[in-house]
Amino acid sequence: MRKFVQIAIDGPAAAGKSTIAKIVAQDLGYVYIDTGAMYRAITLAVLNNHVVIDDEDAIAKLLNKTNIVLNPSGQVLINDLDVTVQIREHAVTSLVAQVAAYEPVRKALKQQQIALANTANVIMDGRDIGTNVLPMADFKFFMVADARVRAVRRYEENLKIGVDSNLDDLEAEIKKRDEMDVNRAYAPLKQAKDAILIDTSALSINEVVDKILGYVFQTSIHTPTST
Repeated sequence: MRKFVQIAIDGPAAAGKSTIAKIVAQDLGYVYIDTGAMYRAITLAVLNNHVVIDDEDAIAKLLNKTNIVLNPSGQVLINDLDVTVQIREHAVTSLVAQVAAYEPVRKALKQQQIALANTANVIMDGRDIGTNVLPMADFKFFMVADARVRAVRRYEENLKIGVDSNLDDLEAEIKKRDEMDVNRAYAPLKQAKDAILIDTSALSINEVVDKILGYVFQTSIHTPTST
């Protein structure tokens, strides 16, 4: 029997996965694992090492010698270098979907994600957690929201960090990312058959958190221990 509890949250870009997962993890005393940060990290490494974005083999080789660490504080390290801020830059955002679509990349990071999930009670968010990474997770949620709503959220996030952006452009980028994620050949974005669908379009952060916690506390699986 598996020792630790696993909660999987999947969904498209800007559906609120990371924000919700962080809060739920804190409320439950679980470890939050941001798999998106891992794909962003290898994308940043690709840029920093001037690897051709279309060279799947070269990217796979680069990943093999790239040590990606996610600290509980939210800090992201590449080969001991703090890249927490850099992985959120537009240059990375614009290319991460392509890098994340490569099967060798997803398979390699999947093994790291599984290893992390076997060390503590975790809540892990991404696009293939419930279907591919943790198919036996104790709880699975699939979060969606209208594309315009997601664009507004991304726009407001950018404002908070001083980044000027165009709302229509953001919506177009989100729709393009959705198409790439849904149609990629390996581990595409889709709702697991046993995942609970949550449309966050008209819900506040607290309302979504309460929904997820409600499902978790209905069972006797949850235990408050973490690390």
